Amino acid sequence: MKARSTNRRWTAWTTAALAIAGMMGNARAQDGLTTAQVVEQVVRSNPELRIYEKALESARAELRTAGKAAVPSFQGEAGRIRSQNLDGSLAGEGAVWTASVQQTFEWPGRLALRKAIANADVRLAELGLARFRQALSGRARELSLGMSGETEKARVAREVADRFHALREVLVQRDPAGVTPMLEIRILEATELSMRRRASDHELAAAGQRLELNLLRGAPSDSPLSLPWQAPVLREAPMPHGLLMAASTNNLDLQARLAEMAQQGLRTKLARNERWPAISINPTFSQENGSTVDRFVTVGVSIPLPLWRSNASNVAAAEAREAQAQAMLEAARREVELKVLTAAQRYASRRDEMGRWRDDSVKAFREAAELADRHYRLGAVPATTYVELQKQYLEAVETLLDTRRDALSAAVDLEQATGLRLAEEASQPEGGVR
Repeated sequence: MKARSTNRRWTAWTTAALAIAGMMGNARAQDGLTTAQVVEQVVRSNPELRIYEKALESARAELRTAGKAAVPSFQGEAGRIRSQNLDGSLAGEGAVWTASVQQTFEWPGRLALRKAIANADVRLAELGLARFRQALSGRARELSLGMSGETEKARVAREVADRFHALREVLVQRDPAGVTPMLEIRILEATELSMRRRASDHELAAAGQRLELNLLRGAPSDSPLSLPWQAPVLREAPMPHGLLMAASTNNLDLQARLAEMAQQGLRTKLARNERWPAISINPTFSQENGSTVDRFVTVGVSIPLPLWRSNASNVAAAEAREAQAQAMLEAARREVELKVLTAAQRYASRRDEMGRWRDDSVKAFREAAELADRHYRLGAVPATTYVELQKQYLEAVETLLDTRRDALSAAVDLEQATGLRLAEEASQPEGGVR
C-alpha cells in the first residue's frame, strides 16, 4: 500500500512538473515572437474572420444555383373508369391514369442576369474579406509597435527613477546638514515619484495593447507576449498625384463601391427583363381503359395575363438604387482622396521630423544623463541641471517613439488607401532606442 501511494504521488508530481514545463515553454514561445509573426497570427487566426469567410462560402453556394433553369415538375393521377350504355347496361370498366411534366422557361437573358448578380455577390464578399484582413494587419502592426514602444518608455522611466532613488539613498546616508541638501533630497524624491508614475502609465498602456493583440489573434487574454523593439523602415512616399492614381486602382473601398454600382446596374436590367413573363409548357399523356382503350397526348402552354407587365415600381426602385450607388461611389472617391492627402502630409511631416534626429541622439542623452549622475555625486553639477538632464533623456525617448508610431500610423493609412507598401519592420540592435 505504501509503495502504491508513493507511486501515485510520484505520478502526480510528474504530471504537475510536465504541465508547468509546458506552460513555461508556451510562455517562452510567445515571448520569442516577432512583430511579423504576430501580424501573421492575427490575419490568420482572428475569430471574426469566420464571419467574412462564411459569407464568401454562402455567396459561392448561391452562385452555383443562380444560373440554373427551373427544375421540371411531374404530376400524375390515377383512378378507375366505369362506362355504361344508353340502356344502363355496363359497357366496360377499367383503370384511368394521367402523367404530365411541366417545365418553366424564363425570358431570354434573365438567367444570365441572375448569374451575373450572384457573381457580383461573390466579388463583394471577397472584397469584404480582403478589406477586413487589411484592416487587421494594419491594426496589428500599430499595436505591436505601440506595445514595444510603451515597454521601452517604461524601461527608460524605471531606469531614471532607479537612478534618482539610488542617488537619494546616498545623500540620505551622508546625513546632510543645511537647507540646500535637504531641499535637493526632496527634489530627487518628488522626481522619482513622478518617474515611477510615468513608468506605470506606460506599462498599463503596453498591457492594454497586449490584451487587444491577444484578442485579435484569438489567444487567451492573459497570454504572455513580449515583442522586441523594432524600428520601422519608412520609405519615401510617391508624390500626391501618384498616390491618388494608386488609390483609384488599388483601394478596396473604391473597388467595393464599383462592384456595388455594377451589381445595381444588373438589378435594374433584371427588373426591366421581368416585365416579360415566364412561359410554362406542360406535355400530358393519359389513358382510359373503359369499354375501349383511349389514349390522349396533349401539350399545354401557360402564360400569365396580362402578357405585358409594366413592373414600373420595381424598375423605378432599381433605378433609384443604381443612382444611389453612383452617388456613394463619388462620395467614397472624395473620402479616399481626403484620406490619402491627409495621411501623406502627416507621413511626410513625421518622416521629415525624424530625419532631423541624429542617429545617436537618444544615446547622447543617455550618456549625458549618466555623466550628470556621476558628476552630481562629486558635487560638480547642480541639482537643477541633474534633474533636467534626466527628464530630457526620458522625454527624448518618448518623443522619438511617439513620432515613429505616428509615422507608422500614417504609413498604414496610406497603404490601406493606395495598396503601396511604405513601411517595413526591421529589428533594432540591442540596447533600446537610439
